[in-house]
Amino acid sequence: MKPLKWTDVLDIAIRLEEEHPEADVVNVRFTDLHRWVRELPEFRDDPERSSEKILEAIQMAWLDERS
Repeated sequence: MKPLKWTDVLDIAIRLEEEHPEADVVNVRFTDLHRWVRELPEFRDDPERSSEKILEAIQMAWLDERS
């Protein structure tokens, strides 16, 4: 699997659904979402490069992936 960066929003969402299928995606805290992304084995980006906008995009893609 290719290394993931913050800009790989859809790929991150797919991986999060695989890793956290029980998560309440609508109410997930951005601090938890940030940590879960960083904990993905293939994640290889600077944790400081994320932003609220990126985390929100990941959350929305994750919601789309789930439905």
